[in-house]
Amino acid sequence: MNIRPIVLFTMLVGLLLTAGPSSGETGSLDHSPAEIVKRYVTLDQKGARLDSLSSEALAPYTDWHDEPAWGHMVLIRSATVAEQYRAWDVIDRLDVAIPVTFQVLGSVYFETASFVPDPGIEEVRMRVKSVRNRWRIVEPLLPPHVGQKRMVNFIREALVKEQDPMKRERLAALLDEVRKAK
Repeated sequence: MNIRPIVLFTMLVGLLLTAGPSSGETGSLDHSPAEIVKRYVTLDQKGARLDSLSSEALAPYTDWHDEPAWGHMVLIRSATVAEQYRAWDVIDRLDVAIPVTFQVLGSVYFETASFVPDPGIEEVRMRVKSVRNRWRIVEPLLPPHVGQKRMVNFIREALVKEQDPMKRERLAALLDEVRKAK
């Protein structure tokens, strides 16, 4: 009798039992609610809400189904999520508000292809609750907070696709302003 297949089978069964279904599930209550906020903020910073296809990547982190059509987005340098529970507002063991600090550079308005500088710090408390036995962000619903590097690439893509010379000119000016934002 060959022992090797039995050993491999036993190891595989052991791995499946220890990994279990909850270890890889998004928003498992076994994990910190700060993980959900951190993943959401990171994806948003990378531009996940700039188009409808990639915005679906954020669905496992929130309890809302539809977002408004934002006419602008917030241009940020960085975002920091408070990972230590001492910094959170604990409403109860399944409902917390986790601070997120954004280093804001300003706002980009899509309709006019314009940038309004407004540097500063924005602190938001993301409320995370247990919804159907998963951590989900329930509020606030913020406009996209996109990193500067991603926004530069997004404008470049729009510039390449644009055929209208006037719009290309506005996009080129916007690209220059966003690049120089401090």
